[in-house]
Amino acid sequence: MTDGPLIWLLAGEASGDVLGARLMAALRRRRPDLRFAGIGGLRMQEGGFESLFPMQELAVMGLVEILPRIRSLSRRLDDAVRHIEALRPDLVVTIDSPGFALRLLRRISSFGIPRVHYVAPQVWAWREHRVKKFPGLWERLLVLLPFEETFFRRHGLDARFVGHPVLQSGADTGDAARFRLRHGLAEDARVLILMPGSRRSEAPRLLPVFGKMLSLLRRQLPDVVPVIPVSPVVAETVLKATAGWAVQPVIVTETGDKHDAFAAARAALTKSGTSTLELALAGVPMAVTYRVNPLTAAIARRLIRVPYVAMVNLLAGRMLVPELLQEQCRPDLLAATVVRLMTAPVAAAAQKEGFRELLAGLRAAGAMDPADAAADEILAMLG
Repeated sequence: MTDGPLIWLLAGEASGDVLGARLMAALRRRRPDLRFAGIGGLRMQEGGFESLFPMQELAVMGLVEILPRIRSLSRRLDDAVRHIEALRPDLVVTIDSPGFALRLLRRISSFGIPRVHYVAPQVWAWREHRVKKFPGLWERLLVLLPFEETFFRRHGLDARFVGHPVLQSGADTGDAARFRLRHGLAEDARVLILMPGSRRSEAPRLLPVFGKMLSLLRRQLPDVVPVIPVSPVVAETVLKATAGWAVQPVIVTETGDKHDAFAAARAALTKSGTSTLELALAGVPMAVTYRVNPLTAAIARRLIRVPYVAMVNLLAGRMLVPELLQEQCRPDLLAATVVRLMTAPVAAAAQKEGFRELLAGLRAAGAMDPADAAADEILAMLG
């Protein structure tokens, strides 16, 4: 039996690793002879993928935070280019991580290898002028949000809406009773989900605020139980940062346990990003909070062109969930917000209804799962 086509994949962070693993599985269902190489994380490695180097080396975010890593990232970019040049794959697929992925796509443009980028750079949110630099970077762009297809095609780029992968996350399949039993929680315990981010550069900024917030919150809600779902990338960071908290959180490391926690939760505080859509799918009332380097925040405020930061608010077209960002990311404000979410059933019900409406628009035509839709587009590129 001859070897099948080789697809070179790049995933640079935890969410991209999940997308990569689902994409590999969907592709193999259609073409069992496919081979894969490139850069990915634990989820992709569980599918037999061998990463060129640890994916965690690319997981960094922030305009200021990235500066100390520029030299090491540049070396890793060189490594990736050499790897592609040596292997000469039939197709290169980069997943999200635009800071690294777009540089890589440009560097290999002369190789004559078809390129697909999966998860559009969010230039519609800030620095829209950057879209002028995209022609020639890829042959096809696979987008997750329905309005992105129109946006990029307006700029002359071949974009295909494949649906949002949160629909395949299983976030809505959790078992609340199982979670309480596993962790010895009372039936009426007020479970609060805390999601500080999946990157090492994110979690340390939010965790100290969360710890102080819990000390205030326990005065009004003494039965609150904080639960922190963590990815392997930041597990050690979170364990160390929470060791001295007055209220010890339940640390959740498995995906199934996280979804059970969602089912048991009364409310959540989360960073902006895909986590807001996971919580929306699970029907968890939430507030979005975030804190970055002050210089990063000042630059971002001058560049952002959308009215909201939270994806659920952007998709809803209104302030569906509270946003407590930067200066408002304070223990007292967070505690007051959580109290409202946990004690005001009307407000919680309004959020849940909004979630149902926005999630309905996240599936591509034909009711196909997002990974399957993406796999079909990629196989079409292979001819």
